[in-house]
Amino acid sequence: MNKNITIFIFFALSAGLLLGQAPQQDQGKFVESENEFWEHIKDTLDQKAPEEPDLDFRMDVSGYEIPESPEAFTQSWHNPPISQGRTGTCWCYCTTSFFESEIERIYGMKVDLSEMYTVYWEYVEKARRYIRERGDSEFGQGSEANAVTRIWKQYGIVPQEVYPNTAEDQPYPDHQAMYNEMNNYLKSLKSNDAWNEESGLETIKSILNHYLGAPPAEVKVGRKSYTPKEYLTEIIEVNVDDYVDILSLKEKSFYEQVEYPVPDNWWHNADYYNVPLSDFMAVIKYAVRNGYTLSIGGDVSEAGKVPEQDVMMVPTFDIPADYINDDARQFRFSNETTTDDHGVHLIGYLEQDGKDWYLIKDSGSSARDGRFEGYYFFHEDYVRLKMVDFMVHKDAAKDILKKF
Repeated sequence: MNKNITIFIFFALSAGLLLGQAPQQDQGKFVESENEFWEHIKDTLDQKAPEEPDLDFRMDVSGYEIPESPEAFTQSWHNPPISQGRTGTCWCYCTTSFFESEIERIYGMKVDLSEMYTVYWEYVEKARRYIRERGDSEFGQGSEANAVTRIWKQYGIVPQEVYPNTAEDQPYPDHQAMYNEMNNYLKSLKSNDAWNEESGLETIKSILNHYLGAPPAEVKVGRKSYTPKEYLTEIIEVNVDDYVDILSLKEKSFYEQVEYPVPDNWWHNADYYNVPLSDFMAVIKYAVRNGYTLSIGGDVSEAGKVPEQDVMMVPTFDIPADYINDDARQFRFSNETTTDDHGVHLIGYLEQDGKDWYLIKDSGSSARDGRFEGYYFFHEDYVRLKMVDFMVHKDAAKDILKKF
């Protein structure tokens, strides 16, 4: 290369840096690992002495222009946020909230549906498969968004007032004792090689009935009674076949329906529409700008999670925004730094400096440690890197679905 040209390039680059054109480099800081709402739940339910806090390394978001409040977002109707308490049922809370918004969007009807009705029958079906597979099946508290549509199709749904999430004397849902009792019982079946499905499920139901109450067989609307399945099809009129699950993982073939390879997909559902990241984000952007919401899931255990400011971002010391692509997502999924650990309800957007912020309704405890109880603000880059799948009405994804 010509020496004069080399000198020119050097000074041009130096001038660019001096003029402030170098990309911003984010910094982190150590903060006490505390989740005030979670500690409040534990203290309320257990009355145990508080533990010494650990230190977390988190992104320093001071100096960033973050959304002022949920009111700054263009948002769809939704019921107010509620806490899932000490349960692993975020999948049901976010997807039930999603369908409540869908019912309002389509019919203008505002309803409050029971999360625990779905959870009850999901546990029954988990136990059924566990028994049939002789213990070779996941039995945990987690599940996926499409578990809701599967359970509704089989068992229907009821309003919250008919089957509430908590007993009258219980401030928050708490499934620890219930889950442990069911899990230990199923393990005893395995150790004793006692695989009687009928008696096994009767015992599981008796445990669920003790903690949650027996699910109702009918729902009264006005003077007429409906079964839960009739309530689904005749009152709220949800067609569960109108909803699709979109996935974006490079390890699977794009533009094919595939299995989501995570433990919470315990029944090995293979109906996920797998798309590249560009299509994944295109559906989200189209959906929120056209009145749809999404039940979305992925990983929320990152340094860019700053609960006291209600934000989730991607710091440059993790990866610069320009390098977030299909490979970056897959790398983190493959090494398990991206896991399927939480589901939330995406209910609105705010475009700022050419990128979106997304308004998130969250039933998790950390969403109650910030300025706005039950809400998070997810930066677009966080969704691009860390959110793995979502459920949406098929009309919001019709252009992408044509590729299948």
